[in-house]
Amino acid sequence: MAQQVQGVIARAKSAPVTIETITVPDPGPGEAVVTIQACGVCHTDLHYREGGINDEFPFLLGHEAAGVVESVGEGVSEVAPGDFVILNWRAVCGQCRACLRGRPQYCFDTHNAKQKMTLADGTELSPALGIGAFAEKTLVAAGQCTKVDPAASPAAAGLLGCGVMAGIGAAINTGEVGRGDSVAVIGCGGVGNAAVVGARLAGAAKVIAVDIDDKKLETARSLGATHTVNSRSTDPVEAVRELTGGFGADVVIEAVGRPETYEQAFYARDLAGTVVLVGVPTPEMRLDLPLLDVFGRGGALKSSWYGDCLPSRDFPMLIDLYQQGRLDLDAFVTETIALDEVEKAFERMHHGDVLRSVVVF
Repeated sequence: MAQQVQGVIARAKSAPVTIETITVPDPGPGEAVVTIQACGVCHTDLHYREGGINDEFPFLLGHEAAGVVESVGEGVSEVAPGDFVILNWRAVCGQCRACLRGRPQYCFDTHNAKQKMTLADGTELSPALGIGAFAEKTLVAAGQCTKVDPAASPAAAGLLGCGVMAGIGAAINTGEVGRGDSVAVIGCGGVGNAAVVGARLAGAAKVIAVDIDDKKLETARSLGATHTVNSRSTDPVEAVRELTGGFGADVVIEAVGRPETYEQAFYARDLAGTVVLVGVPTPEMRLDLPLLDVFGRGGALKSSWYGDCLPSRDFPMLIDLYQQGRLDLDAFVTETIALDEVEKAFERMHHGDVLRSVVVF
């Protein structure tokens, strides 16, 4: 039987979000209903509210979440009622050309629940990243549920569902940071600081955090950065080169998503080094680089999709590290809030006051 719960809705571009009653249908074949325990307030949700993703309003926001499976539909074998899961927005299809080549982390045909959640009047909702977890319960494809150790804190575990996984994966999976490498991270919000953590986990010898906010740089240092650069007052390219013997970093991770900072990343890397773009640009942004420099500096220019993660592989492993005290996910939880405080959390995010506000149910 369909259920009615409360959820955070973005009805129109740039309009404040509202708390409304939504209808969650029973799970159909391949689907699951999940009772949400915690959901992080991610910048992507703000992008949705601002119309930066698409214009398919109204949106049911929230996607960085953990909870417990309440019920599953026909044919579901990945999870069962009672499982503690982290939700992911790239449910692997297993049949596309990437999956068949053994590269499921690049799956080109990821999927969501086929049924739609609705407002009380029947208006269909567009769930953020196919999840919609700023709600007491949500409907997802079963493949979007990754079972992990239930002893983990939901507020911390849920962050692996997007931002923290994107940052850690940008360093470990996409950037392939190796032991002894030098790494620079430009932009030290939630994703950038997660990249700092990922570089440290991978064994980087030098991790240089770059930002215009000293508070964020202090946090980066507490999470493992060996050096910090305030690019408001210092040329970050010259600073990174100076800290790396004049050469530039082996891997530079751009976690802002702007042409100016991408250009800084491009020139702050060593010859044959790697640039990883994990910051999300907006549609109107353009990049102008001399093609001769692209050729002459060699190396690799990569984009990181969700940290190139495979949830079934990476989420349990990272939760194990968290449980062992080797990955401080709790450090990313700046505050816990109620469902009706999401709009205020967007304001704090905009001003750079938090790594993550987390809605706890």
